Amino acid sequence: MSRTLTIATWNINSVRLRIDQVVRFLQERQPDVLCLQEIKCQDDQFPFKPLRKLGYEHVAVRGQKAYHGVAIVSRIPFLNTTHRLFYDKDDARHLEVVLDVKDGLTLHNFYVPAGGDEPDPEINEKFAHKLGFMNEMAQWYEGMALEKKKPARMVLVGDLNIAPQVHDVWSHKDLIRVVSHTPVEVDLLGRVQSSLHWVDAMRRFVPESEKLYSWWSYRAKDWEASNRGRRLDHIWVTPDLEENLRSMSVVKEARGWERASDHAPVLVTLGI
Repeated sequence: MSRTLTIATWNINSVRLRIDQVVRFLQERQPDVLCLQEIKCQDDQFPFKPLRKLGYEHVAVRGQKAYHGVAIVSRIPFLNTTHRLFYDKDDARHLEVVLDVKDGLTLHNFYVPAGGDEPDPEINEKFAHKLGFMNEMAQWYEGMALEKKKPARMVLVGDLNIAPQVHDVWSHKDLIRVVSHTPVEVDLLGRVQSSLHWVDAMRRFVPESEKLYSWWSYRAKDWEASNRGRRLDHIWVTPDLEENLRSMSVVKEARGWERASDHAPVLVTLGI
């Protein structure tokens, strides 16, 4: 009998503030692994207890005080846990684990810098940080591609803070000069994706001609009615896993929960 593995990613925008929403999501959707971004707490402040109570006994945390931070909670043990720094900043934006499944599976959880408001690295350090971060991501994976033994069975997830395709935003025309959808960001993300020929798991199930969002701004009076979303959250797999993809869903209703994050969770299920 074939076994499946469901991986979820969610920018939770403070895990302690929204632990009830995390618990609800885990109870309702039952993923095997949940990758969180923007946890906004130090490692020892992470709410381990309610998650372990649900059977998510394996937890890796890379946090910092009040800002950023990523975590991976899992029913499946980790064979290895590590992280990498980008752009010479120790700002807790990457976490890597190897899941203890048949033949192993390496999972990367990223929280790419948002980039501020002005899409000009000369006057906006936040945007320069974002571009530098993405450039180093691309170089890292390009380096892997040059190694004799090509990396296999890898999944990359997270809030990449870039909506690359025309229908990943509510209006390509209106957002082409807005941070998260500018050509320089889209090109850099494309370079990262090309490095190992990553497969965009979400678009494997939803055609590029259809709108697909995972984030809706807090600024909208009625986010659901206006539906001015962007697809900032992504799940990619290496080509050897493409045929293992079984399903994908964006849990849009979670955006409407009480005290919700502005991001919705995304899930992908693979056969393993």
